[in-house]
Amino acid sequence: MQSMYFTEEHQLFRASLKDFLQKEVVPHIDKWEETGTIERFIWKKFGDMGYFGLATPEQDGGLGLDLFYTVVLLEELQKINSGGFAAAIWAHAYLAMTHLNKEADSFVKEKYLRPSVDGDKIGCLCVSEPFGGSDVAAMRTTAVKEGDFYTLNGSKTFITNGVYADYMIVAAKTAPELGNKGISIFVVDRQSKGVTANKLNKLGWRASDTAELAFDNVKIPVENLMGDENMGFSYIMEHFSLERLIMGINAHARAEHVLEYALQYMSEREAFGKSINKFQALRHRVADLYGDIDMCKEYNYSVANRLDKGQYVVKEATISKLKSTKVADKVAYECLQFLGGYGYIEDYPMARNFRDSRLGPIGGGTSEILREIIAKIVIDKKEYKPVKV
Repeated sequence: MQSMYFTEEHQLFRASLKDFLQKEVVPHIDKWEETGTIERFIWKKFGDMGYFGLATPEQDGGLGLDLFYTVVLLEELQKINSGGFAAAIWAHAYLAMTHLNKEADSFVKEKYLRPSVDGDKIGCLCVSEPFGGSDVAAMRTTAVKEGDFYTLNGSKTFITNGVYADYMIVAAKTAPELGNKGISIFVVDRQSKGVTANKLNKLGWRASDTAELAFDNVKIPVENLMGDENMGFSYIMEHFSLERLIMGINAHARAEHVLEYALQYMSEREAFGKSINKFQALRHRVADLYGDIDMCKEYNYSVANRLDKGQYVVKEATISKLKSTKVADKVAYECLQFLGGYGYIEDYPMARNFRDSRLGPIGGGTSEILREIIAKIVIDKKEYKPVKV
């Protein structure tokens, strides 16, 4: 591990987290993958250990630690071979809770953020829509102010934790005539009348619940508006950097883990009188994969370091996700091949990893969208700037 980024305290945290995951999570993973439901008790255990409060300031009930504690959490979550469980955890802590940390006032923080840190409430972020996908500006969901309430109408899709969440961070147009400059962010309670969820049946990430949500004349108290009205698009764009870096870190950690597993298998599997890790055709492919993973990992660490120092890393985080998820997909493909027929059998971990990895280039902004963002920065000299406080 790189000492320039990880201190002794980080390493002790990693060791403790590994032990926790092996004892408290791994024994339940196969059940959760099969049922598509993560039992509530584990959320409370995560909260009790402080894992949901790593990035939340101490005054709001968290630990206020540097970003490399989050890096450790993300990496270790990828090593238990359930992209769905990992996604449910980080979607709560770093999608929903990021908006609560950054835009919520004291009233909303007390009602939603503190219980989120403690593991008593689960959150989800609702941005993507059935007709919009990665095109945030094209969203059709509206929130019309009527006295002390906003009336919310519309739908969202591909929402991680959308079925079982206790609250939703929802983006909606409060001034549709302004386009992307008329979007606002709200926290919506799951128990609100008019909220319905339909669970989606996915190829991978099967432990997590992913939903299409509908909002039919849902009444939102005005105090549930987060930040300034019509500033939602800027908030979303700013937080995309963290989301994309998270996806990049997930990818390099997942790829590293699956390659390690394949190498162990190759050292034990014999063909033509020797272990298959002695065949040059396979050894050189391993060398290429290892090099690609290491390049991504070192790049991702450097971006995390810059983000932790408060730098605006839209370009770098976009590159992180684009390249790391592509590498992880390649590693999953190649490592399944290394196992031959056993790689195709569900009793071995490769099949699940192969399915889970495929979401990397799709979720949090497709690779096609990411390439266009990078092209705008590099070719058109577009500048993305942080929200002015």
